[in-house]
Amino acid sequence: MMKTLSQLFSEFPLRILAGTPSEQKINKITFDSRKVEPGDLFVAISGEYFDGHRYISNAIEKGAAAIVGEQEITDLPLPYIQVENARQSLAYLAATYYDYPARHLTMIGITGTDGKTTTTNLLYQILLEAGLKVGMISTVNAIIGDQVLDTGFHVTTPDALDTQRYLAQMRAAGLTHVVLETTSHGWAQYRVDACEFDIGIITNITHEHLDYHGSYEAYRAAKGRLFESLADTVDKGRDARPIAILNRDDSSFDYLSRLARVPKLAYGMDASADLRAMDVQYLPDGIDFTIIGKSPRSKEFSPYAVPTKINLVGSYNISNALAAFSAAVYGLGISPEIAANGLSSLEGIPGRMERIDLGQNFTVIVDFAHTPNALKMAIESTREMTKGRIIALFGSAGLRDKKKRRLMAETSAELADLTILTAEDPRTESLGEILLEMARGVIDKGGTENESFWRIEDRGEAIRFALQLANPEDVVLICGKGHEQSMCFGETEYAWDDKIATRSALAEFLGVAGEKMPYLPTQN
Repeated sequence: MMKTLSQLFSEFPLRILAGTPSEQKINKITFDSRKVEPGDLFVAISGEYFDGHRYISNAIEKGAAAIVGEQEITDLPLPYIQVENARQSLAYLAATYYDYPARHLTMIGITGTDGKTTTTNLLYQILLEAGLKVGMISTVNAIIGDQVLDTGFHVTTPDALDTQRYLAQMRAAGLTHVVLETTSHGWAQYRVDACEFDIGIITNITHEHLDYHGSYEAYRAAKGRLFESLADTVDKGRDARPIAILNRDDSSFDYLSRLARVPKLAYGMDASADLRAMDVQYLPDGIDFTIIGKSPRSKEFSPYAVPTKINLVGSYNISNALAAFSAAVYGLGISPEIAANGLSSLEGIPGRMERIDLGQNFTVIVDFAHTPNALKMAIESTREMTKGRIIALFGSAGLRDKKKRRLMAETSAELADLTILTAEDPRTESLGEILLEMARGVIDKGGTENESFWRIEDRGEAIRFALQLANPEDVVLICGKGHEQSMCFGETEYAWDDKIATRSALAEFLGVAGEKMPYLPTQN
């Protein structure tokens, strides 16, 4: 796969400020100076915490063949290409290195604050049901045929090099379609530039990551890049037509409608939506509803009404199902009946409203809800399932959006019966201070400490305490970590799985043999 520097820049769409790409042969591309090997191209990226330009000398010592960076540098003993944006350049260089795999694949991008992973999995199942050769990249894993690859502990969208490598592997495996979950960080950091999306899907845009983006408007704009990009995708001669799948019920609808310069389809519960759900019935193990289709080119409803069952609880999953259904039927031409069958074939998603049952006489659910809106939806959905109390357990991450700490605490105080505040990736912040901020939010909503809410720093102990509070028919709702496999204290990632911790605590509670509670430093 070795290419020359000039070949890597042969279709480069961005400005080159200085330097001329030579015929220097390039072994591979890296932006981590520690991974440089002889013959590599080192891309010096300026990040939040590290500036890659400081490590150019290290890269040269390790045998780098050429350097790409943003700073004006004139005295290097090897080819140096100065660009305006090294991070964005990395995406296009990676795509060129892997021979533009996205141009040979029908690319479906999904973004939003909540529901991305669920929608990605629902659409993946629909495409499998339709007999398509489909791959998937989500925050949980990458699926390439029969191969399942872990995408990491706290990874959102994989970096540009990994993304293009995954796409190249999918093309080599004979896949034709890819469903790719994309985050605001992924778009803001150009990790999915050069993915040439054919279809874009939004779930919703609510309060999250404002610590990174600075404002809701900047956060929304980052997600909006998916829909801007659709107009630039060249015709691949495949089955997809460029289309933006938008949520009519979400506040982002008007903004994204203006941004997308391709045909649009609106899904939702709103009567003005092109595609909506009717006759909703909530069941203990899922939701029954009928999908009513409406052509985006007509004001009249189409003649089909498709009975649908999803094996997921929570009214918000109706919206996720409609998003996936819309992309399949209107973007790819899959029949509504096949799409509905695909929705029904998904049994569940790890860490998404996942029940943990060891025979106790109350319900325990583990969910990924880690934003105010997601917590609200999780509690409201749980309320539909029980006549008992809801005991909500969650935390809020350190070095992340601080405003949501109080918002989440206030949400729980208003909607849950009992609230337990605990650790969730405090990182280098004081866990006690984080919980104090959250406690103030509960108190402002009328909560009383040690009566309606508790602060318990150790997450394992907090889970044990929640189980002790539960009466028959109550629901213990453990939120914030879901599928994640680690928790960060200081700068160390400790192996942690909420499902294992919950099963361990339940086994202790029931007096039966069970798994060992994972270790966290708060146990000391």
